[in-house]
Amino acid sequence: MANKIRIIGGEWRSRLLHFDDVPGLRPTPARVRETLFNWLQYDVAGSRCLDLFAGSGALGFEAASRGAREVVQVESDAKACKNLRANASALGGDKNRIIESDVERFLAGRSEAFDLVFMDPPFAKNLAVKTCLLLEQNGWLAGYAKIYVETEVDLELIGMPDNWRMLKHKTAGEVAYRLFARAS
Repeated sequence: MANKIRIIGGEWRSRLLHFDDVPGLRPTPARVRETLFNWLQYDVAGSRCLDLFAGSGALGFEAASRGAREVVQVESDAKACKNLRANASALGGDKNRIIESDVERFLAGRSEAFDLVFMDPPFAKNLAVKTCLLLEQNGWLAGYAKIYVETEVDLELIGMPDNWRMLKHKTAGEVAYRLFARAS
């Protein structure tokens, strides 16, 4: 386990998440996570969170550490899921539910409403807008949901759901990150 990332806030602050090398895995950097969770400081406690393309689990575990009631982490890679389960066990929390599934297949299933969604799809696969549309069309969002979308910096998000508005956006290196709010 050569790779580590530190949880930056909450109950598990300073605890390390360990993960193996998995093709395309890009954990959200601490600086970006800090900005995101500053944006969400009043929204995380007590919320239901969906972490799509979970990868290292940095966003989902950060949300659980900061008081989310439940975090569902969806990841298609078996090795990454094994690491997510190991980290959840090491942290001793029972808030994180790890689901090994392709995100599109998961979103085609029976929906549950989530307050916060974290989405960091693999780069160069044009999955961001498609996934956002599935979230909206298939009933995965609470009426007041906030959705975090992380993409490559040069990707334009054309065709996003009409009832979403961008609240915040920033870039860091090759990454663009945005926070949307849903109007029901």
